[in-house]
Amino acid sequence: MLLHLTAVYWFAQHSMSGPWVAAGSMTPLHTIRAYLALGARGATEHLGGELLLLAPLGVLLPVVGGRVDASPLGSFARTAFGGLMLAFAAEVVRDGVAGQVFDTDAVLLNAAGVVLAHLAIVPAGRAALRRHGIGQLSRKAYAAAHATAPPVMAPVELVP
Repeated sequence: MLLHLTAVYWFAQHSMSGPWVAAGSMTPLHTIRAYLALGARGATEHLGGELLLLAPLGVLLPVVGGRVDASPLGSFARTAFGGLMLAFAAEVVRDGVAGQVFDTDAVLLNAAGVVLAHLAIVPAGRAALRRHGIGQLSRKAYAAAHATAPPVMAPVELVP
């Protein structure tokens, strides 16, 4: 995951080399409409690039937790929020580069890429791991490590 974030940071620090770069916008969906006006090839290139930039985090963030038996809704919410915050951070870093400005649509598309990758891979992957019995071992180990014995108290003498 660190390697992927390093690559994203490196790409964010380099200005875009192209004949046309959409102006940044604080209005949601403004840049997406501009990309769609470029035609099918241009829209696919720009929108696909934004969707794929942080998409691996949709799989890597849940893997970092290492729990196969995590709540699907909780895992989705944590991944979506983490992806949104990392997309925002990447856009803030990108804002400091000459020739690039903050764009809310980039944040939305990056976060959507994280969410789509999570929904496409993580539930099926966790189900396959549970089917092969990988999650049960961790539950048993967790229960054994957190089993509590009743507290043992030593007799106490009261001095009058």
